[in-house]
Amino acid sequence: MAGNVVELNDGTFDEHIKDGLCLIDFWAPWCGPCRSQTPIIEGLAGKVGDKVKIGKLNVEEAPQTATKYSVMSIPTLIVFKDGEEIKRLVGVQNEETLLEALGI
Repeated sequence: MAGNVVELNDGTFDEHIKDGLCLIDFWAPWCGPCRSQTPIIEGLAGKVGDKVKIGKLNVEEAPQTATKYSVMSIPTLIVFKDGEEIKRLVGVQNEETLLEALGI
């Protein structure tokens, strides 16, 4: 992944979100809107630096985590703070909306 975006899976997800502020993009490679979201996420990662951990979770490769968080549509972007979901956005989101969701 480009920039500070971390590719997550069922085994790494909980560890990644447990501390601090995190934005996770739930996506799949066949999803056109998800592909549109990717450059926005990568640009955001460059802007927020170490303030926010940003990850992507392929729902086809990590079905347990997608099911655990009831992800029904993709892209779904979830903001976590210290392991707890604090905000959920469904569909392609622009950078401004994501910064607002992160409180930045």
